[in-house]
Amino acid sequence: MSKKITILGCGYLGKALAEASLAMDWEVSAFTRNEATAKDLRVAGIHHVVVGRLEDQAWHSKLSFEQDYIVNCVGAAAPNLDGYRQSYLGGLRSINEWLQDDRRCTFIFTSSTSVYPQSQGEVVDETFSHSGVSERGKILLEAEEECMALNAEKRRSFVLRLAGLYGPGRHLLIDKVKRGEIISGSGNRILNLIHRDDAVKAMIQVFKQTNPKEGKIYNVSDNEWANRREIVDWIAGALSLPKVAFDDQELMGAPNRKVSSDRIRNETGWSPFYSSFRKAYQEMLAS
Repeated sequence: MSKKITILGCGYLGKALAEASLAMDWEVSAFTRNEATAKDLRVAGIHHVVVGRLEDQAWHSKLSFEQDYIVNCVGAAAPNLDGYRQSYLGGLRSINEWLQDDRRCTFIFTSSTSVYPQSQGEVVDETFSHSGVSERGKILLEAEEECMALNAEKRRSFVLRLAGLYGPGRHLLIDKVKRGEIISGSGNRILNLIHRDDAVKAMIQVFKQTNPKEGKIYNVSDNEWANRREIVDWIAGALSLPKVAFDDQELMGAPNRKVSSDRIRNETGWSPFYSSFRKAYQEMLAS
């Protein structure tokens, strides 16, 4: 029997998940706040597309809660604190109201590794403290609590803390190298990354798990932990271009840590196809 999935937020990550779900013959419903995105989704063959604001209630009657899987990967409506509160807190509270029923399903909220404030290059996992996290990070943590409170008796809720997403269409560092642009910040800062397609794989792998029966929080990163200079120098070499400089104007106490994804690997069997930035960037440079 075909599975049913609703994807709330169909931007860079959500659209890729929708396409992967269609490829598995799942019945896909999608929610977006963007009319142009909605048009693209319909052209791609998405079965049911709804446009609206997640924090509102108007969409509740337009999407069936009879789903096997539900994903909330809506991004912030704006980069400021109000935008974060509106999309993450308001959005999850709206979802919670929509899901006040007895239907069993698996729910995923995509959070961020930005909830880890550590700055000494240490390896951090899901058990580490969030003391000192930024105001945006605090909002994400509050949203995670809302997610895990989603009727835990009836549905499994998972939080996936995603490292920096990159992949097709996201090549900011390549563009900077091509322009010979000085890059702000320190080249020694660690970049925790995850390729878009590997993030999609992680969500699907979590959906398919029957154990654990309860929800969990998982970090999703490639565990390579290269620093910014290493990545940029490799790109320059691959393009046969001069290395670019960093201005080294780093904010005091800026996060600088190695985010471990060992828990999701050990508990679900997930592993990234793009375990190295080199493999992914080589493909992007060749495309």
